[in-house]
Amino acid sequence: METTVVDVPERGRFEVRVGDRVVGLASYHVENGLMTLPHTEVDPSMGGRGLGKALVSGVLEAARERGLHVLPYCSFVRHYIQQHPETLDLVTDDDKPHFGLATADH
Repeated sequence: METTVVDVPERGRFEVRVGDRVVGLASYHVENGLMTLPHTEVDPSMGGRGLGKALVSGVLEAARERGLHVLPYCSFVRHYIQQHPETLDLVTDDDKPHFGLATADH
C-alpha cells in the first residue's frame, strides 16, 4: 500500500497514511516564520516500517517549501535532524543550542 504524508491544517497536524488509513501524526503550529513541532506519534502496530521517518521527512520538506524554520520540541524530530544533517539548516543558529543541535553541524 502507498504511504503518503498529508497536511491537515484545520487539525494542526500532518498525517502519515497507509492507503486511506491514518497511522501517525505530527502536530504543529506556525507563527512568525517558525513551525513548532511538539509531538509525533505512529500507531505501535505499524512500528518498524519507517513511517515515523517518512512523516518527519514530509513535515520538514513542507517547512522548507514554505520558507519556515522549525522548533523541534519533539525528541523524534530532533533525532531525525541529527541523523540527517542536510535538514539542520531548518533550525536557526540561535535555536540550535536550545535543542542540543549546536554541535551537530561541526
